[in-house]
Amino acid sequence: MVRIGTRGSLLATTQAETVRAAITAAGVRTELVVVTTAGDKSAAPVQEIGVGVFTAALREALADKTIDVAVHSYKDLPTAEDERFTIGAIPQREDARDALVARDGLVLGELPAGSTVGTSAPRRIAQLRALGLGLDVQPLRGNLDTRIGKVTRGELDAVVVARAGLARIDRLDVVTEALEPVQFLPAPAQGALAVECRSDDHDLASVLATLDDPAARASVTAERALLAELEAGCTAPVGAIAEVVESIDEDGRVFEELSLRGCAAAVDGSDVIRASAVGPVDDADGIGRRVARELLELGARDLVAVTEPSSSSTAASTQRPGGTEKGESIDA
Repeated sequence: MVRIGTRGSLLATTQAETVRAAITAAGVRTELVVVTTAGDKSAAPVQEIGVGVFTAALREALADKTIDVAVHSYKDLPTAEDERFTIGAIPQREDARDALVARDGLVLGELPAGSTVGTSAPRRIAQLRALGLGLDVQPLRGNLDTRIGKVTRGELDAVVVARAGLARIDRLDVVTEALEPVQFLPAPAQGALAVECRSDDHDLASVLATLDDPAARASVTAERALLAELEAGCTAPVGAIAEVVESIDEDGRVFEELSLRGCAAAVDGSDVIRASAVGPVDDADGIGRRVARELLELGARDLVAVTEPSSSSTAASTQRPGGTEKGESIDA
């Protein structure tokens, strides 16, 4: 029996169920186990309760063998590697773009100056302010239904959330605009799942490897390498998107390359620095670090200096599916 650990929200359990179905299809018996994290118990902003707050408890449950697999939203994982664990699979990625959910079917450019837009992610705050639309950006936490409800009840004019999350819970009907990366870069690894197991569990790692999508792994590797090189955490105002694209050489032969775009932004919207690169797919880490170094040369260090306190307690409690939680990650 493989015990698959997840947070208790609808989004998290839906994500974990897709992984569970794939492992079950490989002929392995599975069970879903909900792990309550420190972030689920707190209503405080994520900047106050720390980086990794939504993943630490899952990892501790994995380490003490309460669970065998942890399913994370990859963008919530700290960039520092933990030798106890290995990312056994990065399944096919959902659309990484951010999505606007606005009243009256409005798109971002149609929102009047002074409109209230909810998000607590510094990356989104910075890019919204940088657009110069005069929007009033309001703090926002809660699961996706809670966030959407603030628009339908008229408490906010709009919210910005990850399109991938809405796709996974079958709520794309509420999206009024998918924000294109040329204007609004998503969080590094947004839309991707990290399926993690213990490093010494080689048999299970072999099973998980069948779920891995090479294009998703290359893209996420580049984006997270950029974040690591910037020494920025998951709440820093940094955006990145990588894609495997087709190119043509001088002899007309088609080959694949990895394209990466990244940005660092001032939270007050006063400055956005952008950089990009294209290179071999098998050099994903190097591409990410090269783009990060270019951003640093352009002054990104000052822009990403967001204070992030130490993570609060990582003690894990477990229960069967059906538990509740106070909110999704800061960048849900």
